[in-house]
Amino acid sequence: MFSSNPFAELSASIPPTVMQTYVIIMILLVVGGTLYDVIHKKSAKYFFANWRKTQDKGAQPVGSGEMASLTIQTAAVEVLTSSEFCNARRRIAHLLTMYGFLAYLITTVIMVFGYPTPATPTPAILPQLWYIGGLLVCAGGYWFWFFIRVDVAAEGHSRFRIVRADLFILSLLASVTFGLIWAALQASGSSMTTMFLGLYLLASTVLFGSIPWSKFSHMFFKPAAALQKRVEEANGTRRNMPAPSKQPEIYGSARRQPRHY
Repeated sequence: MFSSNPFAELSASIPPTVMQTYVIIMILLVVGGTLYDVIHKKSAKYFFANWRKTQDKGAQPVGSGEMASLTIQTAAVEVLTSSEFCNARRRIAHLLTMYGFLAYLITTVIMVFGYPTPATPTPAILPQLWYIGGLLVCAGGYWFWFFIRVDVAAEGHSRFRIVRADLFILSLLASVTFGLIWAALQASGSSMTTMFLGLYLLASTVLFGSIPWSKFSHMFFKPAAALQKRVEEANGTRRNMPAPSKQPEIYGSARRQPRHY
């Protein structure tokens, strides 16, 4: 099962062109939804206006070489290792979900477009990475949902309380979970394969089609915000905040979990 391309097996009942068209539509929804989110919330306008302001007010000009160095540091630290998360558990859960989703998404596109039928044998590593990526998403996502969320861990709300901000993580978990179940049922020849295929497609459509109302587009905004923060620290503006104190912290403890309820 783990070395079999589930999309190639699906080609017996659904033409590969239909699967490829669906993937293209999902890509267009991501692009269109992100652009709409940027325009509607005016985040790009704010970002560039704030960027110009910090460049004008900066006491220490940032050269092209230093800018390149800051960009590399941002990619290596904030993007690849999610250093903005001080809580180790949340950081690990985020990394599991992020890298799992990337592996799951990239292998999906490769298998759908590169190996859509059994006539073109799929390298065993691709479906294996697809399953591993999906399982990593489930491990990190469900860990976050049931044990790490702030309103659950710190405020005592029910684990099943849902608000609009949860749309992204819930649709992601639903899409990946139904996808893995569908692939397993299809490999075993179960009669419930069609039902879970429908749930998989429905959850995936919600995931990629709800970008203007979910946090999906944040993954594109956060690297830019992290770079801007580094540039502001380098040129001395710091968003008009004072320099960090050299004295150690007196109050609070990183070893103590918040319990405000």
